Amino acid sequence: MKTTKPLKELKLSVPAQDTPISSFLTASGTFHDGDLLLNQKGLRLISEENESPASETKEIDLQFSLEDLETIKVIGKGSGGVVQLVRHKWVGTLFALKVIQMTIQEDIRKQIVQELKINQASQCSHVVVCYHSFYHNGAISLVLEYMDRGSLADVIRQLKTILEPYLAVVCKQVLQGLVYLHNERHVIHRDIKPSNLLVNHKGEVKITDFGVSAMLASSMGQRDTFVGTYNYMAPERISGSTYDYKSDIWSLGMVILECAIGRFPYIQSEDQQAWPSFYELLEAIVSSPPPSAPADQFSPEFCSFVSACIQKDPRDRSSALDLLSHPFIKKFEDKDIDFGILVSSLEPPVNFPR
Repeated sequence: MKTTKPLKELKLSVPAQDTPISSFLTASGTFHDGDLLLNQKGLRLISEENESPASETKEIDLQFSLEDLETIKVIGKGSGGVVQLVRHKWVGTLFALKVIQMTIQEDIRKQIVQELKINQASQCSHVVVCYHSFYHNGAISLVLEYMDRGSLADVIRQLKTILEPYLAVVCKQVLQGLVYLHNERHVIHRDIKPSNLLVNHKGEVKITDFGVSAMLASSMGQRDTFVGTYNYMAPERISGSTYDYKSDIWSLGMVILECAIGRFPYIQSEDQQAWPSFYELLEAIVSSPPPSAPADQFSPEFCSFVSACIQKDPRDRSSALDLLSHPFIKKFEDKDIDFGILVSSLEPPVNFPR
């Protein structure tokens, strides 16, 4: 019998009274929040230690405006916004345009401002590139790199399972992205899941959607909120405890195990009736032993890798940097495994006239 009794440990964050978007607009229609300035011309950052008027800040070298982009079709919804496939009218280059209406809760606005700053500074081949960002008519638009094979969710929807050699290639790239976020940007992503790991025809895997990321340098309280997809949430987040970078490692372990066994690790089969209720799932993640890779179906190295990620106590989990040296990753490094060949054999998630 399914229980609807809430977990006592569960802590939901209720947003405070929203601050109207008009509070963040200058007379010229520029969105101004802290050291971030954003308008039709693009994004600028000014030093908080020495705030300068907008006219004195250095303009980013913009190569196009929103008017240069034509919409092909809507391809998805991210945190707080719609994602469109767009084409540059004159060059023909494809981009993903994420449009976020700013008439939203203040906590989400803060997350989006954080996303803008991360995207502005990101210099990692395993994090989705943000080429430009604009503010116009109450909406922020992010011009993002278009990943033409969709996400890992699209890949496993067609393949059902992914073999160990390919999983090692995927893992290595995601870990390199996490090392950049954790060690260089000091960011907890907080929403690692198959649909936030994007893939292109070259077999590159990149982390996207920092709309729910948080910077450790900011207030500790900002991390103690119930944000992210609960299926892949670490136990300490569900129980309302303080969490750190290791929460992303749990999520990665859950994603990789799901790719290997062909189903979400906390269900016994793909039968819809077998799915636990919301509270049953939360209770299982917090109270039950963590899932593991079946030793009779997978290599010892893979089983060890999953175990290094999916530990109930975050102190027992390996860091992203340590996992890059794990025997499972090293096992296939000299085998020339081409994930691009695998994904290129699949149906692209978006079909459109060229």
